[in-house]
Amino acid sequence: MTTRSEPGQGRPDPGLDAIVSERRHLINLAYRLLGSLTEAEDAVQETYTRWYAMSRQEQDAIESPGAWLTTVASRVCLNVLGSARARRETYVGEWIPEPLPGRTEWISGRPGGAVVDPADRVTLDESVGLAFLVVLESMTPAERVAFVLHDVFCHSFAEVAEIVGRTPAACRQLASSARRRVRAARPAAAPATPANRSTGVVSAFKEAWEAKDIDALIGLLDPDATAIADGGGLAQSFLRPIEGGERIAHAWAGLAERRPDGMTLLERTVNGQPGLVAQQDGVIVTVLAFEVVGDRITHIWVMRNPEKLRPWTTG
Repeated sequence: MTTRSEPGQGRPDPGLDAIVSERRHLINLAYRLLGSLTEAEDAVQETYTRWYAMSRQEQDAIESPGAWLTTVASRVCLNVLGSARARRETYVGEWIPEPLPGRTEWISGRPGGAVVDPADRVTLDESVGLAFLVVLESMTPAERVAFVLHDVFCHSFAEVAEIVGRTPAACRQLASSARRRVRAARPAAAPATPANRSTGVVSAFKEAWEAKDIDALIGLLDPDATAIADGGGLAQSFLRPIEGGERIAHAWAGLAERRPDGMTLLERTVNGQPGLVAQQDGVIVTVLAFEVVGDRITHIWVMRNPEKLRPWTTG
């Protein structure tokens, strides 16, 4: 087992491997809580900073370091969520959670070009899809933390209560309220769309978009579809949602007309779902995520903010 000597004392730390092995879990948790990989990494870094700020005696007194790290990371995220609401009120245009590449495409690096350790990668499942993360954004910070900890990561309400500073009964109510939001956003009557069918729909959308075929685009879009873009004031994008399949089709045909030389569209996995990326001279400048219900696209999320494209462009 790898051990660490405490600076200046030469004493091995037999629990180092266990502490470090929690990083993947903490990144997964923090990303779902914050909707931003950058903020998630910062929250986890703050958590580890607090751990190593304790004396060795204080560390040894903690019965379950993993539980301690989860509690602290969750509280850090809860504080970040509170301040994030104020920041997003002044955000330019719409705010969309930060999209993540699929495992096969993700070779992102930290500042300085170092490749991210595979253990840092977020596990991509249904709880990290853009549609789900957008619903999480509609929740209060306490609702989001209670719901993610209990329903996604299977913590008891007693454990959640300790983290959010409320009673278990109150946390149960928070999670229940969050579930109602999820059900309202994703009606039970909506049929689940297999991944292979979603891939076909997104691929057909790409072909129709490149061909500027408005009729084909309309046929692939739900009549009540919505398209939302996030440029963050740093990249050109439409500032308000585009509502209605026909309006989206015409808007996308217009984008195709203005498509600059050197831009290519590629099919890629976005948060575990079929998506598209636009490369300008080999550099990814736009990521598109889709929600497909049946054989129609119901939502399109367009990420243009370069700060939120770091996992796609750094490596």
